[in-house]
Amino acid sequence: MKKLYGTGVALVTPFTETLEVDFKALKKLLQHTAKGVDYYVVMGTTGEAATCSEEEKNKVLEFVKENNPNKLPIVYGIGGNNTQHVVQSLKSTDFRGVSALLSVSPYYSKPSQEGIIRHFNTIADQCPIPVILYNVPSRTSSNLTADTTLRLAEHHNIIGIKEASANLEQCMKISKYMPKDFLLLSGDDMQTVAMYSVGAKGVISVLANAFPVVFRKMKEYAFAGDYSKASQQLFKLLEINGPMYIEGNPVGIKYALEVLGVCQAHVRLPLAEASAELQARIRELATDIKK
Repeated sequence: MKKLYGTGVALVTPFTETLEVDFKALKKLLQHTAKGVDYYVVMGTTGEAATCSEEEKNKVLEFVKENNPNKLPIVYGIGGNNTQHVVQSLKSTDFRGVSALLSVSPYYSKPSQEGIIRHFNTIADQCPIPVILYNVPSRTSSNLTADTTLRLAEHHNIIGIKEASANLEQCMKISKYMPKDFLLLSGDDMQTVAMYSVGAKGVISVLANAFPVVFRKMKEYAFAGDYSKASQQLFKLLEINGPMYIEGNPVGIKYALEVLGVCQAHVRLPLAEASAELQARIRELATDIKK
């Protein structure tokens, strides 16, 4: 799956003032991010999948397929804490033109490691395309341990993991023992260079929505083994990364995109648009970053 090396952008879903999907702005976002990313991730957490209907999700996926300026690979997000509902969603999705599925670990339920393994094996058995696991303990309240990830990596249809545990030692263990063609991806923008240095092949990024060229340069330096220069690119984003999440994701990144003239910052409840204080901070930082 070398086509999924580098930067995958976890696309936001732009909304109009009346909170309908803004397809005109989505087209502009696809064109903007195509300047630096290697593939699109559609309907992940950053895409507000939790508050989009199944019809909207399908329409967004089809729109990205049809308005893909550089014909980049597409990864589609389907996950949840009801295994059978996830399987039913797989059966009702048109995966033509989609390279892989991104599926988040079950949230809220806090299953055992054995429950997580059975959940993902069931999904991988039923999914017609390769599966990328998504480990994000800060959101799910449970962690895919390195041992669990390595067991799941034995499944022929599980090809990688987006690792957002912020536990570099755990990621190193995965990298050391994973199959040679397994795809280790950073799920934390600020750990991208560190992850590259221990064997990751890329990142699925929030900030790449706004700053795709920074991530392209970061990847190029990292793949050339120059982690010092790669870090210099990442340092450009150091100050703005924190404000992205203070009031929830994608509140911050959507406002950054509004500052850059890509789309409006509207989000759906229970999220609220950025406060005046946060807007001022992001406006100052976003305009200072050389894209």
